[in-house]
Amino acid sequence: MTRTRILVVDDEPQIQRFLKPALLAVDYEVVQAASVAEAKRAIATQAPDAVVLDLGLPDGDGKEVIAAVRVFSSVPIIVLSARDRESEKIEALDLGADDYVEKPFGIGELLARIRTALRHREPDEKAPTIIDLGALVIDDAARKVVLQGTVLHLTPKEYDLLLLLARMAGRVLTHRQILSQIWGPAHADDVQYLRVLVAQLRNKVDIAPGQPSLIRNEPGVGYRLQAVGDEME
Repeated sequence: MTRTRILVVDDEPQIQRFLKPALLAVDYEVVQAASVAEAKRAIATQAPDAVVLDLGLPDGDGKEVIAAVRVFSSVPIIVLSARDRESEKIEALDLGADDYVEKPFGIGELLARIRTALRHREPDEKAPTIIDLGALVIDDAARKVVLQGTVLHLTPKEYDLLLLLARMAGRVLTHRQILSQIWGPAHADDVQYLRVLVAQLRNKVDIAPGQPSLIRNEPGVGYRLQAVGDEME
């Protein structure tokens, strides 16, 4: 059986020494690169199933890798970087990165993000009609949402937002990505529209007051629907 291949792109030897055995321990095959040029070559020739990518590389910015790779490949890319500026996260995600993990990080969190990204690497040609998130079930054919056995009454926009987040469960979507999908490109910067809609939806889908919301906020960046079974450590 062919093992899942993960390409780790980072020029810090200690990060490579830490990540390789951690990934091998969960039965991933590991390929390593330490520069923009090596990363592009490895993605083109080694066909990794997912890429863990640092942004600060010796011969350029890791975002160059994202932009170049997205021309010919949809391989999942998880950015791993010490840069914590919101603009850096947003730019990387808008270029086509699947997720963003800040250094320092926990290996449990990174592995959870990799699992989520791998689930989305080969989306079905036809999106599933039923999305089962445990307590929450979406029947897209009937445009029906059931929470713990009770049918929810959502507005069309609330339903569209929930469906978009559910189809990408566990993956962060930027404000711009969500707004463009729900309201169209002309409203890509109308973040207040989205905040109001998220608040309305949370009031209907959150199971218990005081519990973490199913819809997680990534401050200044966007939102993600928490993937069942992939709680971050």
